[in-house]
Amino acid sequence: MSGHSKWHNIAKRKGANDAKKAKVFTKIGREMAIAIKEGGSANPENNSRLRDVIAKAKANNMPNDNIKRTLDKYSGANGAVDYEAINYEGYGVGGVAVIVETLTENRNRTAADVRHLLDKFGTGMGAPNSVAWQFDKKGVLVIERDGQDEDEVMMTALDAGADDFQADDETFEIYTNPDDFGAVREALEQAGFTFAQAEVEMVPQNYISLTNEEDMAKMRKLLDNLEDNDDVQNVWHNWENEDEYEG
Repeated sequence: MSGHSKWHNIAKRKGANDAKKAKVFTKIGREMAIAIKEGGSANPENNSRLRDVIAKAKANNMPNDNIKRTLDKYSGANGAVDYEAINYEGYGVGGVAVIVETLTENRNRTAADVRHLLDKFGTGMGAPNSVAWQFDKKGVLVIERDGQDEDEVMMTALDAGADDFQADDETFEIYTNPDDFGAVREALEQAGFTFAQAEVEMVPQNYISLTNEEDMAKMRKLLDNLEDNDDVQNVWHNWENEDEYEG
């Protein structure tokens, strides 16, 4: 779950092989566990953060049976979790900024793993806030166009409290203040819309294109290896033309 909300990334994730999907579902399961712990309830009707995570799960095609099993697993006294949320920042090649969001029960292991990958495939780990200032935290909702009327979707989103609306040939992208994300998402769901993507993201303020094939290969390896790490929840970056690398 890396990068910014470009349709190819969403489609690629939806078409991922079973092993990749299982890893995504496991990561979302951890987010559910944290939401249950912090919200004090495994009932989404009483836990707005949990409702948001479930919406993200559905956008990633997580089956309802998996969602129910996860809720059951982390509900009650047996659902205690010790995961700690820690963000790491650094640079890939060519000045590409990278933010790595993790949930871990062993911060020393996770920090060492992330540092190793940033050193091997990038230019190293930075201090806190060394790259975060280049991103804005926003709620992002993506709706597939599918013949829907652009003006109608836009007006519904803005009336629901969205901050911004963008459209391309295949999708509508709706941006919200993070605090308004849940309310906007629920209003759009009640209006009958479903989402290809639904989560709070770190959205880059500007993007960097890579032109060197070797740099693009290293950047792809960095992102793939970070996302394969069990402790890594999300990787946000400002590599603009990742679509162009076919290696």
